[in-house]
Amino acid sequence: METHLRSVAKGMSWRVIATLVTTIVVWLISGEVSMALFAGLSDSIVKIGLFWGHERLWQTVAWGRNIPPTSSP
Repeated sequence: METHLRSVAKGMSWRVIATLVTTIVVWLISGEVSMALFAGLSDSIVKIGLFWGHERLWQTVAWGRNIPPTSSP
């Protein structure tokens, strides 16, 4: 099982990439840097929280996991 910190780190590293994409797309569409930065940053804040919650929820689902057998000493 992953720690909360690892889930947050994964979410943040992905959000850096996704934020850049969102910011660039909004900038290309609107031509406004301030609107692009606002959209990129607000999108990231919301989606980091959603990603964290999604990861934690999936940690409670056993489906699709291979649980290693326990060995006796």
